[in-house]
Parts: sequence; structure tokens; C-alpha cells
Amino acid sequence: MATLNVNGKDLSVDADPSTPILWALRDTLGMTGTKFGCGAALCGACTVHLNGSPIRSCVTPISAAAGQKITTIEAMASDRVGKAVQDAWVKHDVVQCGYCQSGQVMSATALLKTNRKPSDADIDAAMAGNICRCGTYARVRSAIKEAASQLA
Repeated sequence: MATLNVNGKDLSVDADPSTPILWALRDTLGMTGTKFGCGAALCGACTVHLNGSPIRSCVTPISAAAGQKITTIEAMASDRVGKAVQDAWVKHDVVQCGYCQSGQVMSATALLKTNRKPSDADIDAAMAGNICRCGTYARVRSAIKEAASQLA
């Protein structure tokens, strides 16, 4: 039994300590906004924040999150930066199939929490680990710039 702090709440998880955070979130806690993509930390669909930094939850064991704060896509609407990113995503019609988008939003939010005026290079570096099969990268960049301007 482990206790994870997810979106500000301490939640009990009955799982092996080596279980990836992704599966604790999805299978045990029923939080299905975080997606499984590759299982090897290559696509970014499973991105969540651990103490504010984006991590790949498909390869990070729950033991690594003990005493840490996990934030998921489910909490973004109540986060000022996360909400600005989500609103910009809608305004710029970023989503096509939508599968990768929770991870994209989590990475973009982490970027804007540390850099309110990101350059194209900053955006490219922050988003490099998030793959979008639909190829909406130009819209992602535009939405991040929109969110940054809304937060200024």
C-alpha cells in the first residue's frame, strides 16, 4: 500500500512499488486523462507533473513519487496556467484525434510555469518529447504563444 499525493489529495494505492505511476493513476485511481502511448517514455502521452516538472509516468514507479506531488491533466482546469493552455488549445483548434493532447498540455503548462515568454526554440525544446501523430505542431506552438500572451 502506498500513498500518493495526486492533484492535492493523498490517495491510497494498493500496488507494487515498482508499478508505473501511469497504471496507478488509470487502473487504481480511475484517472484516465493520462494516456498510455508507448510504454517507453518516447511519445509523451503519459506526461504528468512531479513537483511541477513534467515526467513520463509510464516509466516512473510509484516508489519515486513517495512524498512528492503528482499533478495530472484532471487538475489543469483549476490551475491558472493550465486553464490558459487549455483555452488556447481550443482557440487554435490544436486537437485532431486528441490522444496525445493531455501530455501535450502538461508539457506546455510546465514550460509556461517556468518561462512566460518562450521563444520558438524554447517551445521546441520543451515539447520535443511529445509526439503528435496528427502533426499539429504548428498549432501547438501558436497555442503556447497565445497562452503566454494571456498570462502576461
